[in-house]
This record gives sequence, structure tokens and C-alpha cells, in this order.
Amino acid sequence: MALEKKEREYLLKLARDAVKAHLANGRKLDVAPKDVPSKRLVENGACFVTLYLGKQLRGCIGTLEAHRPLVMDVIENALSSAFEDPRFRPLRQDELAKVTFSISVLSEPKPFPVKDAADLLRKLVPEKHGMIIQKGYARATFLPVVWEQLPKKEEFLAHLCMKAGLGKDAWRDTKGMEFFVYEAEEFSE
Repeated sequence: MALEKKEREYLLKLARDAVKAHLANGRKLDVAPKDVPSKRLVENGACFVTLYLGKQLRGCIGTLEAHRPLVMDVIENALSSAFEDPRFRPLRQDELAKVTFSISVLSEPKPFPVKDAADLLRKLVPEKHGMIIQKGYARATFLPVVWEQLPKKEEFLAHLCMKAGLGKDAWRDTKGMEFFVYEAEEFSE
């Protein structure tokens, strides 16, 4: 999608303003279409909004498939990251100034057919691919930015399986697993 600088800045401000408005009065931020800097930001889009307190994760919630205008997805995911990520307590007013917002705008996930574990390792591209794995009801994703913490393919896949509630080597049984990849345009304050 390659967003322009003003579009990125607008989305980051929108995420922060949404959380600020919720903390101030419990209301959801209203966006007038005339205030949005470009038409493509009101087209359906999928994103993740991540909050960091220093270098520590403070919340991360997102949408894998586009089903609402990108500006609305940013607002909803910013609020969910700040107040509904089950791994963290809700963000407090005194933390807002210390939190950094990061947004990942996702491409559409595509099926990633593989013959076996060796084929998966061969095709998977670190730092480019975000991945969704699914086995029965177990499902999880890692954004491409996760490669910074887990640069080895085997380690990335093992942690992704554990996130889904599967054994760390479940990815090796490619017959029983579905794989999808996507790319993300990531930007931060």
C-alpha cells in the first residue's frame, strides 16, 4: 500500500487521540470523513496497533482481514490494545505520555502451501513475512516485526505454535497445519 508520510502521521495521531479521548471521557473518537487526509484511509483495511512502554510491549491487538475503513480499524485496535489486551491491565492516564504507538497495516493474508517442514523453512522469508498458523481451532499470528526478537525460522515457528496453544514442534507436521502469509507496512511515533 505504501502510505505517504502525512497518512502515517495521521494514523499515529488518530490512534493516540482515540486512547486519549477514552481516558478523558470514556467516549469513542469521532472521525469526520472530510478530516481524513486521503481517500484510501477510508477504504477497508486491516491493521495491528502496538503499544510500547520503553522497549517493553504494553499491548497489541489487530485485525487480520480488512472488514471496515482503515481509520476505524486503527481506532478500534488502539482502544483494544490499550484497554482490552488480556495480557495487560488497562492503560492508565499517567502512562499515556510514556507509551509509544506503532501501527502495522497488513496486506491480505494468502494461503502458503508447503510440501513439508523443509519446504516451509525454504519458502519463509524473515522480516518480510508475517504468518498465520491454524490447526483445528488453534490459530495464531506473528507480525513481520516479530522477526526482530525471533530471527531464526525454527524459533519463530516454535513460538508461533506455542502462542496458538500447540506444541513447539507442531509446525513440523505440515499435513495437519494451515499456513498463511502477509506483509505489513510498519511505522511508529
